[in-house]
Amino acid sequence: MGSDIAAEEIAKAAKVAFEESQLLPATVRIDALAKIKQQLEANKAEILAANKQDMEAAQVEVDAGRISNAMIKRLDLGKGDKWDSMLKGVQDVADLPDPTGVVTYASQLDDDLELYRVSCPIGVLLVIFEARPEVVVNIAALAIKSGNVAILKGGKESNHTTHLLAKAISQGLAQTSLPSTYVQAIQTRAEVSALLDLDRYIDLVIPRGGNSLVKAIQNSTRIPVMGHADGLCHVYLDESADRQKAVRVVVDSKTDYPSACNAAETLIVHTSLLNTVWREVAHALLAANVHLLCDSHTLSALATLPNVPERFSSHVHSSTESSYSIEHLDLTISVIALPSLHSAIQFINSHSSHHTDSIITECEHAASAFCRGVDSAGTFVNASTRFADGFRYGFGTEVGISTGRIHARGPVGLEGLVIYKYIMRSKAERGHIVGEFGVGEGKKNFKHTAIATTSVPF
Repeated sequence: MGSDIAAEEIAKAAKVAFEESQLLPATVRIDALAKIKQQLEANKAEILAANKQDMEAAQVEVDAGRISNAMIKRLDLGKGDKWDSMLKGVQDVADLPDPTGVVTYASQLDDDLELYRVSCPIGVLLVIFEARPEVVVNIAALAIKSGNVAILKGGKESNHTTHLLAKAISQGLAQTSLPSTYVQAIQTRAEVSALLDLDRYIDLVIPRGGNSLVKAIQNSTRIPVMGHADGLCHVYLDESADRQKAVRVVVDSKTDYPSACNAAETLIVHTSLLNTVWREVAHALLAANVHLLCDSHTLSALATLPNVPERFSSHVHSSTESSYSIEHLDLTISVIALPSLHSAIQFINSHSSHHTDSIITECEHAASAFCRGVDSAGTFVNASTRFADGFRYGFGTEVGISTGRIHARGPVGLEGLVIYKYIMRSKAERGHIVGEFGVGEGKKNFKHTAIATTSVPF
């Protein structure tokens, strides 16, 4: 009961914060992002020390077999340029155009009667994510810029890190006129369960994590859910595939960040390439320490080589039907040979999670057919699936990937966090009433004349 009461207070506070912030100018939100970035920079050492503590605790869980190595990789905030990219994402979001208040449709219905369709924030977002602590900052930046309020729940593996990140965000907000409850962080599963019942306060749930997390959220709430359950991404080597492109794109799609949801998990090879391009791609994957789960055709093409590839016995194995429905999240890829572009499209549509899929081809017709026939949020030509990312798309950062059929699909940036409302204004001396319009004597017809504008003129 206690957690239910606490959760309702959090949700109420978030809704109030949203309503209070709607009349504040966009400059306030931009200033808030600058203040948050400053606080993150000032607290970097403390935050990374907490991240190290979380990673050490997670390693114990890995050693005990309770979590995967992929979780550790996602947890590491100090790896490579992840910290700098996180901060750059905040600045990039701040520099983007304001997504709210944009007129996407305007019409003069009658003399002195105008209608505008105007972009506006969704409202209160509940974002639930697993190991990646930088998601706290990504979501906060996008929510603030787009005028949405956020309640954030990170995985227990990143508790120390997310606590300090959320603290830095709060310290930044405290220096602005935005409400202090504009971005709130919660810690327990009980709070999440209680919040999922509060559809009168929370407008959208965004889960970021594995299949089990997303499915559990979707089955536990009446609130709309935006996200994806798996990242089963494919690369298809068309019969006209260029060898160099095939090697480069396949290896990058698999090895650049194997635990990411946009890493390739299945490679489809046109049967005409089994003794040519496939063998070169296989050599490159094995050299990159990738394990291959092959169907009989792709396996035979390697086994019959005069010189069997290095690591063949340790890294090449027969696939099963279930191999093509697995999100490996490590240096493993499933491989299958198919006889045509049509069969490849059918295979992808029946096995993929509708995230991102790529074709390697020199044929314009094949490229066009693939991009239109594959039912995924992203369809690429001669490009790595790893490009499916809000930062790389120019969104500054992303709130997540959506593979659903709602208003946002693919990497969700600012535009995916706004909806729209209709604003109507009558400037007539006596106002406008519907009873004056219709068919018959004395009735008026609608003009429906387009108005050229991108903003509401009042």
